[in-house]
Amino acid sequence: MRFLHAADLHIDSPLHGLDRYEGAPVDDVRGATRRAFENLVATALSERVDLVVIGGDLYDGNWPDHNTGLFFVKGVTQLAEEGIPVAIVRGNHDAASKLTKSLRLPRNVYLLADMKPETVVLDGIGIAVHGQSFATPAVLNDLAIAYPTPIHDCFNIGLLHTSLNGRPRHDNYAPTTLDVLRGKGYDYWALGHIHAAEIVLREPWVVYPGNTQGRDIRESGAKGCSLVSVENGVVLDHRAIALDVMRWDTLLLDIAALPDLDSLLDATTAEIRRRLTQSGGRTLALRVRIEGCGPLHRVLAAQPETVEQQLRSTAIEASNAQVWIEKVELTTRPQLDLDRIAERDDPLGLLVRELRGLAADDVARSVVGE
Repeated sequence: MRFLHAADLHIDSPLHGLDRYEGAPVDDVRGATRRAFENLVATALSERVDLVVIGGDLYDGNWPDHNTGLFFVKGVTQLAEEGIPVAIVRGNHDAASKLTKSLRLPRNVYLLADMKPETVVLDGIGIAVHGQSFATPAVLNDLAIAYPTPIHDCFNIGLLHTSLNGRPRHDNYAPTTLDVLRGKGYDYWALGHIHAAEIVLREPWVVYPGNTQGRDIRESGAKGCSLVSVENGVVLDHRAIALDVMRWDTLLLDIAALPDLDSLLDATTAEIRRRLTQSGGRTLALRVRIEGCGPLHRVLAAQPETVEQQLRSTAIEASNAQVWIEKVELTTRPQLDLDRIAERDDPLGLLVRELRGLAADDVARSVVGE
């Protein structure tokens, strides 16, 4: 038996921090969260999984119109045609009180209750899914405490949108502890809410799959879901599957070995092409951070806007418009001319001369010692 564990799809959520400019891959960015969901459906079908579980924040908030819901129904209907059930809990972004619009879901979709924990037993595949949705966005109590006892002769999955005992940059919703989760006796805890993938525990399995599509530079790297293989009630394999269509990353360049602007642009081209290969050809949103000290600092400091546009032009050419330069950060420093400083009649000049004198004494002592 195999199942997919996903969370935090945030369908129709915009990607943040991208200034539009001519030649940027706008079409690749628009609808990225939808295409990541389409990849989830395609993966479920190609891997012939028995179940899909979604740990909350399927949506990013109230729908602007019904098209968001219709898009989801279309996807899960494809799974229904292959007999693949889908179990979902709501999270803080798509809590019951937040969504004013709704659609009837296909029969293969189990949206777990928000007033108390609910169990769905899938006899055909020997799985019991326990979970509770968020009724309101800010759930501050431990929902897991009230989850029911495991079902005998089933592989028991706990589906929960939670911060556990707290995670950086995430609201502390439905907090719980590993002791509480262990105490339930489940085989696998399918968590959501934290956008970074993490295997928290393996006995029992406690897993955050991360979100399916990064939405800003803080959500860098591959994003996707977990593919879990189970045999005789034991997890045999857990594998991360990339679903994202646009990947965020930071490109660091040190000017110490880059004497001029052309060398900087050449280094940028080489690094962009390497990153594209690593990403499997996905569109990239890159933050370019230029650091270090050297003669190039003067050019960068004098013409920062021109340098930024040169880098964007280079990215368009190097990637065939597959790379979006999200931001350019300049943290370079001027190259120090110690000879000129040593000639100065001020405390800094005196310090350099003293240090050079000490260094010379050390060399002399080492020569005498030999």
